[in-house]
Amino acid sequence: MKSSAKTERAAYRRLASSDIGILFGSRSNSRGITMELPRRRFLHLATGAAASPAVSRIASALDYPTRPIHWIIGFPPGGGADIVARIMGAWLSEHLGQQVIIENKPGAATNVATEAVINSPRDGHTLLWAGTSNAINATLYGALPFDFLRDIAPVAGIALYPMVFEVHPSVPAKSISELIALAKANPGKITLASYGTGTISHVASELFKARAGINMIHVPYRGGAPMVSDLIGGQVQAALDVVAASLPHIRSGAARALAVTTADRLEMLPEVPTVAETLPGYEAAVFTGVGVPTGTPEVIIDRLNHEINAGLNDRFIKARLAELALTPLVVSNGGVRNLYGCRNRKMGEGR
Repeated sequence: MKSSAKTERAAYRRLASSDIGILFGSRSNSRGITMELPRRRFLHLATGAAASPAVSRIASALDYPTRPIHWIIGFPPGGGADIVARIMGAWLSEHLGQQVIIENKPGAATNVATEAVINSPRDGHTLLWAGTSNAINATLYGALPFDFLRDIAPVAGIALYPMVFEVHPSVPAKSISELIALAKANPGKITLASYGTGTISHVASELFKARAGINMIHVPYRGGAPMVSDLIGGQVQAALDVVAASLPHIRSGAARALAVTTADRLEMLPEVPTVAETLPGYEAAVFTGVGVPTGTPEVIIDRLNHEINAGLNDRFIKARLAELALTPLVVSNGGVRNLYGCRNRKMGEGR
């Protein structure tokens, strides 16, 4: 897209303030979110496929998986997506009987990863880590070579990630109100990093700046891991990251947490206030799930949905996710499509 930096900032702020909720799905409790929506069963597909070439595809699907599964992540290793994908990948490897290989393909706000999955065979052996960024991209980019809602079939949810505004310890701000005051005293001089242009980290940052009435320099990265590395190294002054990835650095003192983006304070960081305590109504979180290329047999989608939801309900995985301040998102594949579609429409209305 060819536009001036000023026009681009304005576009992101319009998107950020369009009441997209940024939070995908209903507010959850500690037991996770459960949505049971009607969806077509394998029986319907099998009946409609009688005496057609699809019969052989369905027969092959019953043997699924027949080789290692590649799970494509649109972010680099070490970030919040990568951490949780490896936890769930180990579960799926054990319960599907084939190795699940995590493949990191960062770039273009997850569009590189999405296109790679769309162009893969429709046999369930290539999965996409999907979420908030995909829905944002559908609104921000007018010339994508794919239609996310059309070309990716939803499989399951994974988790809701809270986010945290954090600064390098050398920054004098000890609270979000002090950061706002510092930015107002130094317009256009304080850096605020995101884990990618067009990601939820970027859009939520623009929403924060718009609500606070401040001008901070946006510094985009290709993922959370390199962003946090530069933050603790002092190359940038502030950042907005998922709590799951930044928690160890906050606890060690390498980064200072100013505020979380949830409606309520987190049990993991009870001393850290919410942004809403300073800017009422502000709330942002990251929705994540799994998708496959459209046309993948539904019996495979059903199998993956079942195994992923079983993993999210496993007490050991639930405990591990709780340690990362994550809420398991247990949904049917129809429920995932509802979340994507609803938020996509709201984003479009805010353009």
